[in-house]
Amino acid sequence: MKWQRSRGRAVSAGAAAMGMAVAAICAVVALPGQAGAADGEPSPYVFDPEARQIEGATTNGGAKPLDAGATYRDSIEPGDKLIYRLNLDARTNAYVSAVAVPSLGTTVAYGDRITVSVEDPQGRDCSSNDAQFGSAGRFPRPLAAYAYRMIEQGTHACQEAGPYYVVIERTSEDTSSPEPWELEIRHVAEPGLTTAGPTEAPSDWPSASPAPAGGTPRAREGGTGFNDAEDLVDGAWTASVEPGETLFYKVPVDWGQQLFATAGLGTSPGRGFVSGALAMSLYNPARGLVDSAGSMAYSGKEKTTALDPLPPVAYENRFGSRAGDKEMRFAGWYYLKVSLNPQLGEEFGPGPYGLTMRVDIKGEARQGPAYDGPAEDFTVAGGGTDGTDEPGGATSDSTTMAVVAAGGIGAGTALVLWLGVWTLVARRRGRRGRGPGQGTGTGTGPGVGSGPGTGTAETQSYGPPSAW
Repeated sequence: MKWQRSRGRAVSAGAAAMGMAVAAICAVVALPGQAGAADGEPSPYVFDPEARQIEGATTNGGAKPLDAGATYRDSIEPGDKLIYRLNLDARTNAYVSAVAVPSLGTTVAYGDRITVSVEDPQGRDCSSNDAQFGSAGRFPRPLAAYAYRMIEQGTHACQEAGPYYVVIERTSEDTSSPEPWELEIRHVAEPGLTTAGPTEAPSDWPSASPAPAGGTPRAREGGTGFNDAEDLVDGAWTASVEPGETLFYKVPVDWGQQLFATAGLGTSPGRGFVSGALAMSLYNPARGLVDSAGSMAYSGKEKTTALDPLPPVAYENRFGSRAGDKEMRFAGWYYLKVSLNPQLGEEFGPGPYGLTMRVDIKGEARQGPAYDGPAEDFTVAGGGTDGTDEPGGATSDSTTMAVVAAGGIGAGTALVLWLGVWTLVARRRGRRGRGPGQGTGTGTGPGVGSGPGTGTAETQSYGPPSAW
């Protein structure tokens, strides 16, 4: 299985020679940003091209700082404990996420997990969360978790200005592959409030799921990571997904709005059964795991899985006690991650399979909290398109334009380079633009799914500060 959805970015060194143009074209073919491994296939996850390389320390004294608004790259071995430093004031809430990316073809187990903690200088947890593969099909795919230092009235721990430490740990069972997992680490800051806000979570909110979004489904091939996640808005959406593939989407959810989402597979020829066929997870704008839909069992018949009802986005959700609900704490772009178990390829053929997603955003947008600084990641403004452009539209063209605009390339070389890259991008768009059931010659490809899902998708756990 060797498929790619990456929208990697080639960068020219600025020389005018034709050899440099050819090298740049080859860079697009190679699709930088993919994680490699000694054994399993590279993961198609596309890392942030502006991510800085960093090396986690084994002690606090050697920890390197993570700047707010910056993204970093590292890797983690089984049993590793990596430490990084945060330099925080006494007003700003700090969130640090880690995306762990195992290589395709490697082995993962139920208990394999990534844990992210933020600790004060005395080693006390400010927060600690993890994500593990659980029962959602034990196959390699990206996992993400976050931890934070939150300023909260009436709390004594983790409130002072000074150094704090991010600890990322990998737990692996003996049956798992020993290859390192690539890491994408991001630190985002949420401003304090100009005036004191609410301190209690809402006790009552609409929990009934709406009727599934109607209308004619529109094609929207997913991205390959948080960095290139494709926009979705209200409505039904279709994509083609291959066994072992993970697709990323992002949805704008403003203050006061609720998000509902389902994902389904259509009918497939042949007979078989896969207990954890499709896993869907939701992450908030700081890449904190909010919820995971039931790990859908699949026997070749139409089937869907859905997120549990979640509260409307509200600042005060953070003060709740229920995991998941408390992560609906800020406005912004929420991420949907959908993974297809590679076992489907063994049971029902290599695909691609038809994926149908339905997204509902309910409620009118409301005024947000009075932040004392720019909202940055915690606003829907400027976070993407309106979700109506066709796949391969203006957003996808950024690859081509970035290469052509690279400094120092002469007009003739740029033209040759542009034509080469345009051809490559067009070929990739042909793959991305092929809708479910198209191009197979059989007319019996998977269609729109429906029906309940069962099981647990991707699990998370939350722990209170150890000082509590």
